[in-house]
Amino acid sequence: MVTNYFTQAAGSDNSTAPASKPVADKCVVKNLNFFYGELQALKSISMTVYEKQVTALIGPSGCGKSTFLRCFNRMHDLYSGNRYDGEIILHPDNENILSRAVDPIEVRMRIGMVFQKPNPFPKSIFENVAYGLRIRGINKRAILEEKVETALRNAALWGEAKDRLNDLAFNLSGGQQQRLCIARALATDPELLLFDEPTSALDPAATASIEELITDLKNKVTILIVTHNMQQAARVSDFTAYMYVGELIEFGVTDTIFIKPKHKQTEDYITGRFG
Repeated sequence: MVTNYFTQAAGSDNSTAPASKPVADKCVVKNLNFFYGELQALKSISMTVYEKQVTALIGPSGCGKSTFLRCFNRMHDLYSGNRYDGEIILHPDNENILSRAVDPIEVRMRIGMVFQKPNPFPKSIFENVAYGLRIRGINKRAILEEKVETALRNAALWGEAKDRLNDLAFNLSGGQQQRLCIARALATDPELLLFDEPTSALDPAATASIEELITDLKNKVTILIVTHNMQQAARVSDFTAYMYVGELIEFGVTDTIFIKPKHKQTEDYITGRFG
């Protein structure tokens, strides 16, 4: 489905003016609720994630941003007692990835994730990137080498790692380790890439490198990012969703959200008067 740059806050009046460039829907979230046992963490969230765009999730700590993010690759399935209600429709298949009929492992191959702190495996640089490919049954060396190089190039790490592929990943710097984790996520050609505060553990130089990389990557993959950094959200995202206590308060084009939000609560949070 192809749409305009046309978004709305939850319950708004559809008055956001569309921009000139049409974009396609990648994921459509419909009335999503999520429960940790009896505790409801997400409440009737509906929004669209647009293809090859960066969408930022912002809001105070504990508002449900990371919980929402992890619904997209079924991370909550790893713990008993968690429950989804609603749909996340992944295009172009029009498939509800929350359906019990859908294999969560396959979902995680299609939707990669990069966590808050770099988490390389205790393996070589090469084997870290090749890990997901081997799980998919790809073991031919020539194919692995090609895909590992492509992933490292796309993560802006090839130049620094090409002569060190057999070194332990732990020998890389923190920023390099995070880019390695991005390369590992990219190796399986994901349709959607999730970032959960990917620069919170990095120094300013490494943060700038990751932000530049995110801007480049959106030409290849759809990105959904959780960040507490308002400046970062403004710099890297095309769309922004403001969440509070498990609810989606406002969603729209980033420039509109930051310059002229519809809700005072959004304005108070962005300007530092709240949260």
